[in-house]
Amino acid sequence: MKRKTNSSPKSRTLSEEAWYRFKKNRLAVIAMILLILLSIMAISTVVIDLVTHNTVYNQYVTKQRLVDRLQPPSKEHILGLDEFGRDILIRIIWGTRYSLFMGAIAICVAALVGGIIGALAGYYSIIDNLLMRIMDIFLAIPTTLLAVAIVAAMGPSLVNVVIAIAISQTPSFARVIRAQVLTIKDLEFIEAAKCEGASDFRIITRYIMPNALSPMIVQITMGMASAILSIASLSFIGMGVQQPMPEWGAMLSNARTYIRDAWHITAMPGMAIMITILILNIIGDGLRDALDPRMKK
Repeated sequence: MKRKTNSSPKSRTLSEEAWYRFKKNRLAVIAMILLILLSIMAISTVVIDLVTHNTVYNQYVTKQRLVDRLQPPSKEHILGLDEFGRDILIRIIWGTRYSLFMGAIAICVAALVGGIIGALAGYYSIIDNLLMRIMDIFLAIPTTLLAVAIVAAMGPSLVNVVIAIAISQTPSFARVIRAQVLTIKDLEFIEAAKCEGASDFRIITRYIMPNALSPMIVQITMGMASAILSIASLSFIGMGVQQPMPEWGAMLSNARTYIRDAWHITAMPGMAIMITILILNIIGDGLRDALDPRMKK
């Protein structure tokens, strides 16, 4: 009699089965590897600044060399130099941390707040209508416009941009979690937990929310792509990250004046934004397919 191996579908846990299906999507795996590399790049810039006490940052990222301004890509400067003679490749690398870290923090806050609102609205029908109508008001306002209004009221800064993006993304997470809670709360194992005397807090945190994580994970990935684009948009119009910080949207904003004379100073930051968002969208699609039980073959 043959023994069941770990590769047998019946012997895998739900997480192992999801990872197995995700690995079969080669494009999503490649995108995940690229995202890990981007994250390592962003973390390394922070470590370098801490170790060198911002010496590298001041010398290569922000220091202006007007004599060499607008030089096209070459062997010495792979992506060329910007309007102030600064290396575009180095500035894009250093700008990775602003886009990834700010986007990740904003989405984590939005997921936490939206998850709480969605769980309460889905579980307690008495406050469902009130909370969802408030979320509908926010959803009726375009995300970027809402973020612009919040930053305009609070003032442009890193913290205010994160707060604005988090507020604008919260209703989407609330909607997703509410839908999952409404589906899960009437299942038999929830009724069994109530019969055992489990409190509402325990039921929500121990039984409902773990079973609602799949769509939340996908929404976080998709939302982070939207957050990065919103951060770049705010910086582009001067309401986000301010110069001389090398944020991609701010780099685009300064470079647009020279788009006819030096195409590379606008193309390179734009490509960085596009590639990062594409990576996150591919990962989101891969996670959606891997975590959806209906995709199981």
